[in-house]
Amino acid sequence: MGTEYNIMVGGEAGQGVQSVGAVLARLLAKRGFGVFADQDYESRVRGGHNFFRIRIKDEEVLSLAPQLDILIALNKETIDLHEKEMKPGGVILYDAEQTKAAGQGDKFLNVPFNKLAIDAAQNKLMANTAAVGAAAGLFECDFELLPKILKNEFQHHGEKTVKDNIAAAKAGYDYVKNLKQTCLLPTSPLKDRMLINGNEAISLGALAAGCKFAAGYPMTPASSILEYIADKGREYGAVMVHTEDEISAMNMAVGAGYAGVRAMTATSGGGFALMVEAMALAGMTETPVVIVLAQRPGPATGLPTRTEQGELWFALHAGHGEFPRAVLTPGTAEEAFYATVKAFNLAEKYQTPVFILTDHHLASSYATVKKFDLSKVKIERGELITDADLKNPAEYKRHLVTTSGVSPRALPGMGKALVVTDSDEHDEAGHMIEDAATRNAQVGKRMRKLEGLKKELTEPEFKEARGAKATLIGWGSSYGAISEAAEILAKEGKTLNTLHLNQVWPFPTESVITAMKTTGKNLVVEGNATGQLAGLIRRETSIAADGTILKYDGRPFIPQEIADRVKSEVRKW
Repeated sequence: MGTEYNIMVGGEAGQGVQSVGAVLARLLAKRGFGVFADQDYESRVRGGHNFFRIRIKDEEVLSLAPQLDILIALNKETIDLHEKEMKPGGVILYDAEQTKAAGQGDKFLNVPFNKLAIDAAQNKLMANTAAVGAAAGLFECDFELLPKILKNEFQHHGEKTVKDNIAAAKAGYDYVKNLKQTCLLPTSPLKDRMLINGNEAISLGALAAGCKFAAGYPMTPASSILEYIADKGREYGAVMVHTEDEISAMNMAVGAGYAGVRAMTATSGGGFALMVEAMALAGMTETPVVIVLAQRPGPATGLPTRTEQGELWFALHAGHGEFPRAVLTPGTAEEAFYATVKAFNLAEKYQTPVFILTDHHLASSYATVKKFDLSKVKIERGELITDADLKNPAEYKRHLVTTSGVSPRALPGMGKALVVTDSDEHDEAGHMIEDAATRNAQVGKRMRKLEGLKKELTEPEFKEARGAKATLIGWGSSYGAISEAAEILAKEGKTLNTLHLNQVWPFPTESVITAMKTTGKNLVVEGNATGQLAGLIRRETSIAADGTILKYDGRPFIPQEIADRVKSEVRKW
């Protein structure tokens, strides 16, 4: 068997749980392990139970596992809640004085985080960094890797803070090493990997694709996209505007797209509800814009810091009237990067809104990925024209009826062509109309873009296994859990196919029909209460799934959980 460890850092908001987890995850990634990590936190500034989970393997890993090998407890509540999740032989790192917990048994390893931080850095707030060092010592990691990571994490606080954190980490590291209760990690084969979360991947994809304008109003889990672009804006020549509300954000993004700038906005369901009217404006004026819709549980405020896949139908049908769109549903950070590049290309080539539909789990979970291949990044701006392309710029028609539905696009103020459009229905020149014939011609023109969008589909990933009894179908962030669930069941002699949809609109009808007919039995796995993908599949293929595995408690799917529910569903057949 290969190397695998499951680690949790737990405490309350304000104790630096996320910092400890992120630093430790980066350290283990530097050691060459496949890492998958996520954070679970409550919607409050201080207090409440937070934890950060890290799973490492000597191969790629894209999902979580419930049982723990190491628990780093920054408070007593963490021990009370998670001690039962420990594997036999697991270790709980804790500060007996800080937690007021009387740990009993070999699994408890008392490390005085507070005292170590005070002695080394004269600051008990760095107890969490002492805990990072203790974990590094437990794994016998090369300490020289840790200062570089700590510098990247804390350099914005100043040189002294970096120095003190390194000292606190070294104190924790040495303390555990001297206890001689370490667990030497073997050499791992994975090198040159980045540790990145879904939002960071989307942000990098946007910048690589030439996005120069982003507008948004902060809303979990999309906020960090806006923060990332704001942070990198000067370096990449991009502008991020923190607007007064989501209505302004979408209007500004549409305005930038109309002017010829690659533009985007990022929000969650409640924010997107306010954006819908302006998004429909982009549909009528045929303006390219990219929308990141990062799902979380609703309705209303719902569970702001949890995950769900409850807005598939919202993305498909939001907006008054009918107009074309594309909806991309990446399942991993790597897919999110390339999907974002594709979103900008599709938006400009077909002059229409394009969605990147993600969720809290993908947005905030970290995974090791190979460095992105920038040779695959192609900028495709579609039918842009200049004065040289026009015989008579004065006769330019922004909404010219064409066979493809895509009208040659001149940019306002960039030449002699007069660019006219209107939010009312309009003729080819962009002027308001009321007659039926022109209305029919313009609606038909816009909807013909769907034929072109269909030809640019990202085909679903279909993994066919010999002797499979059924096919597991999912979309978005369930990809890793579904894939591993199939592996678990295969070891038990229960072979399954898997089908992952990384683009749901235009719908890949023929590919889905072919995959569903391979076994004749199909289960759809999704994070909502109503089986939205299952309903879409039935609508577009006329094939009803044989069952659904649904989850809507705000938590991500775990592979074993899917495997157990598959066995339960199969018994019903």
